Amino acid sequence: MILVSGLLGLVLIVAALPKLRTAAAFGKTVEAYGLLPGRLAHAVGRTLPWAELVTGATLLTGPLWRTAATAAALMFVAFTAGLTVNLMRGRTDLSCGCFAFGAVDGAAERIGWFHAARAAALAGLATTVAVLGVPATDTEDRLVQLVVAAGLVGVGVLAAEVRTVLTGPSDGMDSVLSRARSTLREVR
Repeated sequence: MILVSGLLGLVLIVAALPKLRTAAAFGKTVEAYGLLPGRLAHAVGRTLPWAELVTGATLLTGPLWRTAATAAALMFVAFTAGLTVNLMRGRTDLSCGCFAFGAVDGAAERIGWFHAARAAALAGLATTVAVLGVPATDTEDRLVQLVVAAGLVGVGVLAAEVRTVLTGPSDGMDSVLSRARSTLREVR
């Protein structure tokens, strides 16, 4: 659980940093999802990056891991819900508002089922940390955890970049999940 806590902490910090640089634009992104009234969307856009940063730092440093993991789980559930609602509406032309927020190449300007699945997986990991907790460790163990978690995040970011370069901004998983969505609509 120590490694998972560190990984979640780094994910939240990496996600928060670009949003902090472009707070006004992120508020517009939150508003574009169409789930919150304008003023509330902009307020969420201003405060969410700080919540991600503080939650991530707490997951890395403790001792309030369970509280931070619960907050992270709630954030990831909200992200999953926002993405899923818009994907079910057929609105894929939105910016994810995730890690590459404000990307200049436009690669982050299209959401897909991959984004919702990733947010759901992160919600599951955060919930696991919240339920099971993180055992107390000494400083050396915590440092090893941070190095391994940073390496895993780096590998994940590198893999996402390679995928984007090789396949373009869309994901193969998106087409599979889009067909599933269409099938569900037909069943209704």
